[in-house]
Amino acid sequence: MSPEAFVEVMRGAMYIIILITSALIIPGLIIGLVVAVFQAATSINEQTMSFLPRLMVTLVAISWFGNWLVTKMMDYTNELILSIPSVLG
Repeated sequence: MSPEAFVEVMRGAMYIIILITSALIIPGLIIGLVVAVFQAATSINEQTMSFLPRLMVTLVAISWFGNWLVTKMMDYTNELILSIPSVLG
């Protein structure tokens, strides 16, 4: 396996990892920011008030994006398996 092929495989894997994690984390970050601004404006420092909305949004994101995420992972895995002969040979 050449270094260029290894770098290409790792680049594809990192792209898929970033894509999948950002689809789940970004909605939680946005809701966390909104709740933090609300807590700062009202001086309420309840821990569950910041945790529960982020948990709910993350669960909703998993239910909405779950099919797309699994499809992306399966496509990359199929692409990786099909590229084995060209990478090794």
